[in-house]
Amino acid sequence: MMVRILGGAWSATSRYRLVLLLVVAMFAAFAITQPEFATATNLKNLLADSSILWIVGMGMTFVLLTGGFDLSVGATSALTGIFVAKVLATGMPGGVALLLAVLFGALIGGLLNGFAVGRLGLSVFVVTLATMTALTGIVNLWAGTDSFLVTAPIVSQLGVDELLGLPTPIWVMAAVFVVALYVQSRTYFGRDVFAIGGSATAARLAGIRVPRTLMLVYAFVGACAALAGVIAVGRVGAATPTVDATLALQAIAAVLLGGTALTGGAGGVTGTAFGVLFIGILQNGLGLAGVSSDWQNVVTGVILVLAVMGDRLRFGGSLRSMLPGRRSLTGPAELS
Repeated sequence: MMVRILGGAWSATSRYRLVLLLVVAMFAAFAITQPEFATATNLKNLLADSSILWIVGMGMTFVLLTGGFDLSVGATSALTGIFVAKVLATGMPGGVALLLAVLFGALIGGLLNGFAVGRLGLSVFVVTLATMTALTGIVNLWAGTDSFLVTAPIVSQLGVDELLGLPTPIWVMAAVFVVALYVQSRTYFGRDVFAIGGSATAARLAGIRVPRTLMLVYAFVGACAALAGVIAVGRVGAATPTVDATLALQAIAAVLLGGTALTGGAGGVTGTAFGVLFIGILQNGLGLAGVSSDWQNVVTGVILVLAVMGDRLRFGGSLRSMLPGRRSLTGPAELS
């Protein structure tokens, strides 16, 4: 476990610094080639449009740190959108509806995914794929083909309004990042997450309640998906029965690009932030250049494959560096 935490953390730090350099280079390239790219309006839109992926990515980081992933975040987000529209239609206050929506997402993630993976020990791929399929079916059964207009102030405030000159989603992004960074680096829960990703068996022997921690991890990503779903409703102005099947893959790609190991135990939300910015800038710049959304999805898929390949190479290099006769890496675990 120490090999993976120490070596993997050093590599993860180097990885997200590389992604940061790529973000800066790509930003400069689009600013030069696309006159509208570097305008204040476009940059605000870029960040606001990235808010959904950013928020989901923060939650997905914790899941990947434990060595898992969650394919159901897109369905959770869509179902929460329908849920909040139905709740607001009853006349419930906006703040209460928002809180219920986040708790609804946390309940879905914690009970459906966290319990099955943490308590029952089932395959994370099978569990989250089954959850995604089931929730997609529930969305279609609950909403049919209908969209629900949402005019509640709380939803528009989260989705399209501005605060101090910036779209509210940007402030929500910042708040989620600060909370995630604090939980990751300043709490026992964050340390438990890293320990489980390093070795679940060793973590259990050390007294860590692995099943409970995993349930909380999946509850957190469910809550993030729910919050992203509310923001999506606010930006569109309606709750639609459309499940974004690419949201989970894009979130995983952003986390991996940011240096979090696919096998868990190393990485952090700071790298994920850079990974999201990389994808957001790439898609925005390609959109301004007239590249179709289909080709943007192709590029995102290629990026995901490259990120996984980089993770395999990074992990292999970390192990080799700890062998006798090679320089030992003794940096602290990645916490930011």
